[in-house]
Amino acid sequence: MASTTDTAPPGPAAPGAPAPPVPDDPATLKVVPARHYARWVAAAAVVVLVAQFTHGLATNPVWEWHVFRDYVLSETIVQAVWVTLQLTAYATVLGFLLGTVLAFMRLSRSPVLQTVAWTYIWIFRSIPMIVQLVFWFNLSALYDRLGLGIPFGPVFWSVDSNSIIGTIGAAVIGLTLHQAAYAAEIVRGGVLAVDEGQLQAAAALGIPRLRQIRRIVLPQAMRAILPTAGNEIIGLLKGTSVVYVMSIGELFYQVQVIYGRNGRVIPLLLVATAWYVVLTSLLSVAQYYVERRYARGADRTPPPTLLRRARRFVRTLRTAAAQRHRPVVPFKPLGDTR
Repeated sequence: MASTTDTAPPGPAAPGAPAPPVPDDPATLKVVPARHYARWVAAAAVVVLVAQFTHGLATNPVWEWHVFRDYVLSETIVQAVWVTLQLTAYATVLGFLLGTVLAFMRLSRSPVLQTVAWTYIWIFRSIPMIVQLVFWFNLSALYDRLGLGIPFGPVFWSVDSNSIIGTIGAAVIGLTLHQAAYAAEIVRGGVLAVDEGQLQAAAALGIPRLRQIRRIVLPQAMRAILPTAGNEIIGLLKGTSVVYVMSIGELFYQVQVIYGRNGRVIPLLLVATAWYVVLTSLLSVAQYYVERRYARGADRTPPPTLLRRARRFVRTLRTAAAQRHRPVVPFKPLGDTR
């Protein structure tokens, strides 16, 4: 006798009744987004810290924003910024020219040139910049006159060293010689990054050695040189503040003179900080576009400009907002006609 508790086998569904759910059917699964709790906590903590710092900038009277507004575009500060830019430009151009010569001397097969270049780089990277600047500032104590003549022989023409090398000249010489030691290694690393087969192919075509370097090696090496060179130039811009020991009227020196007279240390330091931030930002933008230009031969699609990146970011936000309000379409397996 059959038990009354036995369940009858499932029969065909009644017409018009919904089909029973299939186990593990993707359409019946509940999609739960990933919960990044730690990320949200970290983001909230950062937002709180940024808001607290911004509130302190706006409300702390020690910043003295009215003093900042009075001096940030004053004639004295603008002239000091111009002196800073001049020192940076002179040291950059002359330093990289001398550094390029030193780099190829190190790559030369001549042991004399290699030794001289290596010794120069070793010495000038070992001595702090401030020591070099003070040394060149006191060059007249070591050589009171500079002249031209036969080596170890008579001198045909000489002049007082102070009349040739002034304060600005000593600063440019010190910054240039210091920068050349680092520029030499930057250029040498970029040249070594170029495939040796490029030079072999150029030599097989009979291209002169100088033209190989100028038209083949350096354009390809620039892709490896530019990122490090850009950082070095930005560091040089900030490093010009060291010449305050020579009483040159650059940005940091003028800021020191002003707050030495009026005692407004914090707002005047903020003036110098703001100008350094603006100048380094402009150099970073210039570096980006120069790198983009030299990437044309290697990348079929050069990196997008800043404007294109901004437009792409706006489109991404719009697309994400549109997808957030779009209804979710349930997934149907292939062949399912329900």
